[in-house]
Amino acid sequence: MIIGPKDLEKKKKLGAEILKELRKIHPDAKIALKYKNNMQLLAAVIMSAQCTDKKVNEVTETLFKKYKTVDDFADADIKIFEKEIYQTGFYHAKARNIIAAAKMLRKEFRGVLPRSMEEILRLPGVARKTANVVLGNAYGVVEGIAVDTHVKRLSKLYGLTNETDPVKIERDLMQIIPKKDWFKFTYMLIDYGRKECPARPHLHDSCPLVKISEKYKIK
Repeated sequence: MIIGPKDLEKKKKLGAEILKELRKIHPDAKIALKYKNNMQLLAAVIMSAQCTDKKVNEVTETLFKKYKTVDDFADADIKIFEKEIYQTGFYHAKARNIIAAAKMLRKEFRGVLPRSMEEILRLPGVARKTANVVLGNAYGVVEGIAVDTHVKRLSKLYGLTNETDPVKIERDLMQIIPKKDWFKFTYMLIDYGRKECPARPHLHDSCPLVKISEKYKIK
């Protein structure tokens, strides 16, 4: 559903106030995953699907001492690798995708992570959310907004979108949030979701963004 001109203008104003508030609360927000190079970043982001960043960091603290390069991941024994990332969940698919992505990087990209959305989306296990996170943190290339569970939940909760599909949510947010703020917006909203407005039961009326959304009569 395309946002109409009147609603878009209203949502842009709402988005501007939300951005202003988020900058006050979480000015230093950034990716929580720990890594030392682009291959490790890619692996960590793939592992983070339906898993907390905290748990991924616990797993990679040991894992990344063994797997440091594209070759290390590409040559990994999948059965052993599955056991090593078991705690992140969906380990069969994640192990298969990480190793296959490393093999493709070595074969088709000379071991270098591609810099474009079109190319990175060719890698196994990489959809738009992963691509946005990896491109932004690896190269500062921002072609969209990473829509994780926090961004999905809070964007709808505070009236920035009525969509439920991550791709459609991203499309809406890209119309509302200025491009220069796309990258930072994701991490500020994630931190806000973790600390001020979690998915678990809490005193929602006390959340800092509630008054802003109520001002625009969006609940």
